[in-house]
Amino acid sequence: MKIIKKTAKLIPILILICHMGYAQEYQKLAQTGLQFLSVISDAKAVAMAEAVTTIPMGSSSLFFNPAGLAQMESFIDLSGSSNKWIADINHYTFSLGVQPGNGDYGVFGFTLQSVDYGDFIGTQKTDDFKGYVDTEIFSLSALAIGVGYARKLSDRFSIGGQIRYVHQNLGESMIPVESTADDSTLHSVKNEESPVVIDFGTYFKTGIHSLVFGMSVRNFSPEIKYVDEPFQAPLVFNLGISMNMMDLFDDLPFNQKLYVSLDANHHQDKNEQLKFGADYQVLDLIALRAGYITGEDLSGFSFGFGVTQSGFSFDYSYTPFDLFEKVQRLTGRFSF
Repeated sequence: MKIIKKTAKLIPILILICHMGYAQEYQKLAQTGLQFLSVISDAKAVAMAEAVTTIPMGSSSLFFNPAGLAQMESFIDLSGSSNKWIADINHYTFSLGVQPGNGDYGVFGFTLQSVDYGDFIGTQKTDDFKGYVDTEIFSLSALAIGVGYARKLSDRFSIGGQIRYVHQNLGESMIPVESTADDSTLHSVKNEESPVVIDFGTYFKTGIHSLVFGMSVRNFSPEIKYVDEPFQAPLVFNLGISMNMMDLFDDLPFNQKLYVSLDANHHQDKNEQLKFGADYQVLDLIALRAGYITGEDLSGFSFGFGVTQSGFSFDYSYTPFDLFEKVQRLTGRFSF
């Protein structure tokens, strides 16, 4: 009976999130760029379908909800991730969190996100039978460097934010310029932009067992333009809730936790999504994870596991990707 009463308190919040995150058939709504910012490389987060707005992630929280950085318990927390993305594109992320004075001054963070697209063969249009000519081998690049800060305003409520310098170089384009009615020339245009992107969020412990409620706004940016086509970074609003469901039971036979999380996401360039995640931990040593995202046309389910020992953690995730077969991610963490 007690479990039923306690669980009933969660129903209104769950209904609210489900209503906000209800996702219909996939539909592109607006144009955004800098899409590498939307690719998640953290293996733990991906295994839980990215439903980690209210899940403690150490310094990695800066990639999801900067306010979660304030929940860091160690003096220093490091994480590094490798993501073998589709089309042999490699994504890498790194994060660092430092908590001086046992949190009296808040927690400071640093993030780095980079992409290796590989090499491409350049071509240029011609009027001969072949229709094009090879130019040169070129490379694309993308980089985001962030500085963040989070602080507990009370024992229940935390806030956090991050400012990121983002740079993307998509190479050069030869654009025709009409000079006369019968003649045209080409001029080179560099497709390169370096905007500033802002992330911020809140984290609230409700006091009902380990129930946590949070929100974040990621990738807020000014308008960006390549040549004459304006766009923005992939702005997304996140609303999340999570809880260790083992809090509802007494006298467990051994140390175990089952974190269940639910995120509702509002994207600028596609329909709303619901993200469900579960993280089952045994003896603070082994974790088994799974998740599901609604409204995805190529992927939905994700799986993974984690191992923790003496401040070191290793996480792995596996995501089936329909025609692209699979995507695997690896993350290493260290805290002391």
